Amino acid sequence: ENVDTWPIGTGPYVLQQYKVDSLIRYVANPNYWDGEVPTKHLIFSITPNVETRLAKLQTNECQIIPAPSPVQFDVIKKNKDLALHSVEALNVGYLAFNTEKKPFDNVLVRQALNYATDKKAIVNAVFMGSGTVAKSPIPPNMLGFNKDLQDYGYDPEKAKALLKQAGLEKGAEVTLWSMPVQRPYNPNSRRIAEMIQADWAKVGVKAKIVSYEWGEYLSGMRKGEHDSALFGWMSDNGDPDNFADVLLGCNSIKTGSNAARWCDKGYDDLVQKAKLTSSADERAKLYGQAQEIFYQQAPWIVLANGKTFYATRSNVTGYSVSLMGSDFSKAKIN
Repeated sequence: ENVDTWPIGTGPYVLQQYKVDSLIRYVANPNYWDGEVPTKHLIFSITPNVETRLAKLQTNECQIIPAPSPVQFDVIKKNKDLALHSVEALNVGYLAFNTEKKPFDNVLVRQALNYATDKKAIVNAVFMGSGTVAKSPIPPNMLGFNKDLQDYGYDPEKAKALLKQAGLEKGAEVTLWSMPVQRPYNPNSRRIAEMIQADWAKVGVKAKIVSYEWGEYLSGMRKGEHDSALFGWMSDNGDPDNFADVLLGCNSIKTGSNAARWCDKGYDDLVQKAKLTSSADERAKLYGQAQEIFYQQAPWIVLANGKTFYATRSNVTGYSVSLMGSDFSKAKIN
């Protein structure tokens, strides 16, 4: 029962103190299997506000910060005491339609709003070079990504035609949930939500933007309380199953990670078969076929793949970030 608040592992540091919403303090693990670590104390100062994080870095109150906002990049680059770093990431940001609720139970409506959303404009305005337009639930640098997959181009007139075909020529009113947190795949959820809201309004769909505290947001989404919701995913293990099944599999509706609450037997059969196949080529082929069904059924608007950015004081060495997380085992201040 203490695994979330007092974990025990074999890593370079041992938990010493945890103050909820304040700090996490670690000390070097004297029994670390890879030898002595250069830094004896590691403190996570829990700082949700992106401006406050940068201010702490600038005043040397901290030496490393995750996920600076794209608008802060120039400020960091111009400061000789700071350094900006980036790594390729396995992630995807998206808007999930709750396919159990009207009007999103209708595939024509989902396709229409894909056409109505100007993804390129969103990525250009919000990511500012820190991300690229996405078209698949599987990141482009991962096994199984279908490079030939079609995407929904920005076409408001086609969107209007599909909505008319779906019986919504007079429009509709829906809620659009906006994340209260910042992530590499969504650096400014409110701004993205506002841009989507404006795009949908042009085709007659009125979206009311709502947001909640992060825990409440996740809980409500797992229960299916949303009409549509901005969300995203960062790889846990580097395997396509972590996206294709965890986020869109039929069983994932029960666990709550399938925010679209979408279950397609053809899609699900393919990803379950891929999970049990040892051949990388065969797995890639199965995931490619599954993505074609995903495109046709449009349970999401796939928005972006974001790079992972972090900033440090210039005198920090040895700290590294990979697809699997952060490594402090060789980090030190020179």
